[in-house]
This record gives sequence, C-alpha cells and structure tokens, in this order.
Amino acid sequence: MEKIIKAGFIQFAPQFGGADKTIQHLENLFSIITNADIIVLPELANSGYNFNSKAQAFQYSEKIEKSRFVEFLITKAKQLNTNIITGFNERADGEIFNTALLICPEGIKGKYRKMHLFMNEKDFFSKGDLGFPVFDIGICRLGILVCFDYIFSEAWRILGLKGADLVCHPANLITPYAQKVIPSQSIINRFYIITANRIGTENDLTFTGQSIISDPEGDILYQASVNSEEVKILALDVNLARNKMITPRNHVFDDRLPEQYKELGC
Repeated sequence: MEKIIKAGFIQFAPQFGGADKTIQHLENLFSIITNADIIVLPELANSGYNFNSKAQAFQYSEKIEKSRFVEFLITKAKQLNTNIITGFNERADGEIFNTALLICPEGIKGKYRKMHLFMNEKDFFSKGDLGFPVFDIGICRLGILVCFDYIFSEAWRILGLKGADLVCHPANLITPYAQKVIPSQSIINRFYIITANRIGTENDLTFTGQSIISDPEGDILYQASVNSEEVKILALDVNLARNKMITPRNHVFDDRLPEQYKELGC
C-alpha cells in the first residue's frame, strides 16, 4: 500500500541582512502552497550568506527564541499544517552556527548544525555539535544536512542507517557539480532527497539554483531552473524509501561489511 506524503522546496533569494524583507517575500511564496506536508527552504534563509567578516555574520545571526523569522515560520507551519525545514544563522552562547531548523505546527521540533564548513564559513561559524539526528514526524522519518555536507558520503550513510526516509538539504550551492552528485546518494541509501538551493548573487558569489527532488532509485523527479524562483511540491511514496533491496538478494545496508572498512579509520 502506498504511503504518500507531499513534499518539496521553495527556491528563492533571501535578502542579505534583511530578515524582514525576506519574511515579506516568503509570505507571497507560501501563498502558492495549498497542500504540503514538508517544505524545505535554502541555507541561511534568515540572513543571507556572503559575509565580509565574522562580526557581520554575527550581526545578522539570531537567537532562535527571539527570532522574528522563526516566529513567522511557526505561524506558517500552523496555518498550512505543514513541516518546514529552513537554514538559519543561529546565535547561541556567544557562538554562531550554520543551522537548519525543523519547524512543525506545534513549534520547533529539532535542529541540525552544519558539520562540514565551506570556504569562508570556517572563519565565521562553529562546527556543528549535535551529530546527525533523524526526526520522526509521524508521516515519515527525516534527516537534515546543509549544503557542503553533501560531499561527505559518511553523513548520508549515517542518516540512512538511522532510518531516514527523506533527507532535507538546505543549500547555498555555488559549484557546478553538486546537483550531479547528490542524487547518487539517493540510490546508495535508498531514500528521497530534497535539496533547496537558492538563486541570485551576493557580491562575488553567484548561486546555482537547480533545486532537486530525487527518489530512492536515484532518479531526479524534478530539477528547478538556474535563476528563477520556484515552488515545487511532489507526491512521494514513503514505502519506496523503506524498501532497501537493490536486487532480490542484495540489501543496501545488510550487505555492508564494516569489518572490511577499517582503513577508513572510523
């Protein structure tokens, strides 16, 4: 029997340092959505991305409990009876983290802090310290990665082994090859992936758009354009992600040989 959820992304350009303008813009984009269980927004959606200093990154960060942006998304989750995963520039205990929040109709369900920091992010953010959690939201089990995490197969594998049906992947991708790599993790781990990338340019960085939804067979169900705003929601069969058989005799996890992988050093 099918177990259908409706999930997808909003691809747009957050306003750099302008959370209030981003909220106004998202209000219009959310109005397009009438029936969705899961909506994924890009990385650092409350602040923008291309900071010129740690001080500026800190200036545009927010505490979760005092964030107008978070309050807005909680309101939207309640109104639409949906779950929202958003990138968030999080200030906590004097540090800032490149975080992704899981927001349900009841409020904050959980968060993930980005582990693998890209380029200048190393100068601004602390490394994630919450591990790789998987959240059971009733309709499915979802994991979260953020942008450059995508290049590390170990992160995807951990989420798969923990039972993720879907990995939500807020991103600010700038490289030309990320969207080619990401769907391979869908088939390697037999789960869905929703990558919500942003568009636009900030100073010397141009983002590549092309947000994607890929299925457990590695097929790209939808890929957005390079530079246009898009809202896309698709029907996904969760049971497909719970079938881990590659052939009648090969299980994607049970056929692993961890004792042979000691050279990895982990």
